[in-house]
Amino acid sequence: MADEQQVNGADQQAQQQAFQIQRIYAKDVSFEAPNAPQIFRKEWTPELNLDMNVKNTKIEDGVYEVVLKITATNKVGDDVAFLAEVHQAGIFTISDAIEDGQRAHLLGAFCPNILFPYARECLSNLVSRATFPQLNLAPVNFDAVFAQHVQQQQQQAQQAAEQKADA
Repeated sequence: MADEQQVNGADQQAQQQAFQIQRIYAKDVSFEAPNAPQIFRKEWTPELNLDMNVKNTKIEDGVYEVVLKITATNKVGDDVAFLAEVHQAGIFTISDAIEDGQRAHLLGAFCPNILFPYARECLSNLVSRATFPQLNLAPVNFDAVFAQHVQQQQQQAQQAAEQKADA
């Protein structure tokens, strides 16, 4: 019984070491209000455009940097009220023993899920400190976004194979 507990404890420790957060940080933060102060005098009927991107880089064996870039552009009519951009990053340890498909999911969905709340808070603070109305971003299902990305890649690969076969 005691031997079983030691084995289970070793398994849990190995699983915990398979994925670790080393650091979470703001890599780049930018805020512009190009039409201030005139924009504050207009009726506030904003049109928000949100752009998100995830990029990962292998730093060394088993260590990756993941960067979640969120750009929020808010317009009132044809005038840009503000443009806020946050590059929220993290350094993650992902064991080389993890299979490629699972590693891709960790880098493309799991890590961005960890980074998103930090990026959302940073954007919200930037906007409110510039005295614009609060910007509250809805949660993002990065698992669904990643699944859609994988499906698109598979369709593109299939189309390329079909075109190659036809030629």
